[in-house]
Amino acid sequence: MWILYAFGSAFFAGITAVLAKCGIHDTNSHVATALRTIVVLIFSWIMVFIVGSFHEIANLSYQTILFLVLSGLSTGASWLCYFRALQLGNINKVAAIDKTSVVLTMILSFILFHETVNIYKIIGMILMMTGTFLMLEKKETNQKEDNHWLIYAVLSVVFASLTTILGKVGISHIESNLGTAIRTSVVLVMAWVVVVATNAQNSVKEVPKHELIYIFLSGIATGASWLCFYRALQIGSASLVTPIDKLSILVTVLFSYIVFHEKLNLKSFIGLMMIVAGTLIMLL
Repeated sequence: MWILYAFGSAFFAGITAVLAKCGIHDTNSHVATALRTIVVLIFSWIMVFIVGSFHEIANLSYQTILFLVLSGLSTGASWLCYFRALQLGNINKVAAIDKTSVVLTMILSFILFHETVNIYKIIGMILMMTGTFLMLEKKETNQKEDNHWLIYAVLSVVFASLTTILGKVGISHIESNLGTAIRTSVVLVMAWVVVVATNAQNSVKEVPKHELIYIFLSGIATGASWLCFYRALQIGSASLVTPIDKLSILVTVLFSYIVFHEKLNLKSFIGLMMIVAGTLIMLL
């Protein structure tokens, strides 16, 4: 059953990327993220009340709360580092490093959760890493880069991986919807910290109505993706759930072609196929 939740997470994550792109044409990306997180939070708590797990809050252990909060803080920290790296460095280089979070997550899962390591997973990780770099478009730039971008990019990867690991520990003894809602509450605080830190709070009133609709829809898609992802983590293997979730790139590529008429060149197409092949091999 976990595999259905994992693929559901991938689908909604792919839709989120397209909807979010439609919603930030004239809107500050930090503001869009903060507004989207509000929708995700509302969506998450609605699911909590639907499944009737709100009463479990009184029985949560300090350890569970701690790991959920840490998972939320890791997400916020990852966003802060990622956007800082983008500000200082080349977007293609930052994105390339950011994609390695899936491999780090699997390695940490092997170490911390003693999940099985076999030749298929090793080959799969190699294919995913190679395919990801092939998917990146290299562009020349005359701008000088601050050497500090690499530190922020690496920290973004570390925090993104910790988000998944801490999230799995935090939802081990709690209903997954409730765990997601609590974690999202923490993320919301972090998202608005980013807005205030970047002095973008005054632009909230200037968000175009049509982009606000896309932001709202992307928030719903994000909420659905997170709910599916953490339910899959709760009953499945983190080293398998994470790579399946990365198949969201297929959905993004498909809808990008339909909505934005973006096409893949040969190198990017080969990279995409390697990512898919690597994921499927790890499922063997």
